[in-house]
Amino acid sequence: MVRFLPFRKGCLLALLCSWFWAESGHAESTESAASPTALADRVLALEAQLAALQASSQTASDRAFSQPLTDPSQTPSLALVHRGPFALSLSGFVQVDATLYRQDSEDELDGSIGLPLNETRFVIRRARVRVRADSKYVGGLLELDGNTMQGSQVRLMSAELWAQWPAEIGQTPYLRGALGLMKIPFGREVLEQDVERLFLERSHIVRALFPGEYDLGVRLHGGFRFLRYSLAAMNGAPLGDAAFSARDPNQSKDLIGKLSIDAAPASWLTLRAGASFVYGTGFSPGSLASKDVLVFHDDNDDGQVQQSEIQVIRGRAAVPSQNFSRDALGLDAEISARIPILGRLMVSGELIWARNLDRSLYIADPVAVGRDLRELGYYVGVTQELSPYVRAGLRYDFYDPDADAQEQRGPDRVPLATSFSSLTTTLAGYYPGYGKLAIEYQHNRNALGRSAAGIPITLGRDVVLIRGQVRF
Repeated sequence: MVRFLPFRKGCLLALLCSWFWAESGHAESTESAASPTALADRVLALEAQLAALQASSQTASDRAFSQPLTDPSQTPSLALVHRGPFALSLSGFVQVDATLYRQDSEDELDGSIGLPLNETRFVIRRARVRVRADSKYVGGLLELDGNTMQGSQVRLMSAELWAQWPAEIGQTPYLRGALGLMKIPFGREVLEQDVERLFLERSHIVRALFPGEYDLGVRLHGGFRFLRYSLAAMNGAPLGDAAFSARDPNQSKDLIGKLSIDAAPASWLTLRAGASFVYGTGFSPGSLASKDVLVFHDDNDDGQVQQSEIQVIRGRAAVPSQNFSRDALGLDAEISARIPILGRLMVSGELIWARNLDRSLYIADPVAVGRDLRELGYYVGVTQELSPYVRAGLRYDFYDPDADAQEQRGPDRVPLATSFSSLTTTLAGYYPGYGKLAIEYQHNRNALGRSAAGIPITLGRDVVLIRGQVRF
């Protein structure tokens, strides 16, 4: 709107002038000369209309400028390629990462699985293609993703069909019912589009609880004025789940919901805040029975079997598979304000309490552990627009996958530190609408490390990344 405003103003002036001279010509055909007073009145009327248009355009410009740097409720911009009963559109993007430095990278192979431990490399992080069809009452989309994170692969990322009760053009539908493979309606970062995010990846707790943002199920969502709501029933095994990716291991479904507000109290200020929940059922696979096993180790290297060199590894009874309860509660907020001269400033954060929900980083299995695992995490981020072409951000996030963990130290049981934390700084240059080049430094700390003597120690995992992104 802002980009084409001068052109629109020129067109309006041309149309008004044409009308004016046409009316003048018509008047001259009926009267020998126009009245000076009538001409003056016409000029004043045209000036008033032009002033009203300028005021309206300025208001729209302020409204557009006040939008936050990222809008979790919106999909990436789509290029229209066909219009008819359905508006068919195509979009996509490619992200290529270069890891310049990674503290825990090694030129060795993992002894258990034989994969390289080197993380200083080039990878295609995401390569997405999306086709979307929209009409007033129904629509759908299909999205594919390619990457080289674990070798070259192409997979289905999203496939969704919906019907809706539409609101005014450009507004959130009053009610939309959807089914398929779609976004999980929880929190802020899960709903954030990967192509729009300034920070290269999501925070620790969000990646642990929701290793993928997409899951199979059915969802109702919509809004009225500044209120937004979502309610979904899903498998509970999202894409990226370390154990059961997109394959639900039990008959129970996860119930997920979010209620939020999306308001603009002033032309320079927007506010988003919400509360989310998850209630569902996890699955512990159990184990098969095993027999006693005799193990011989030639301790004295004499080639003879000695009684003392034979050990017995006792067998175990079978452990049946079991279901267990898991749940989460999250609060999120985002404030975006226009700062004179610089641009928009956005402050965002999220706080999540969960139980038995880690499906990626520190996989929760309360049946195997013998107790519930309580997860706690949060992040706070600040993003500043320095110009239409440059943005900078700073984020701190914290995640404790087992807030109740303890260990025996001598005669006492003491709390055990099991947390992950990260301080991330990002600087990105933009070619608006088409490309981005970002550099990011992550100061990561891992409290789950152990020294050579077995004593708990915090390990550093600092990373320097560069990401190039092109979108269409």
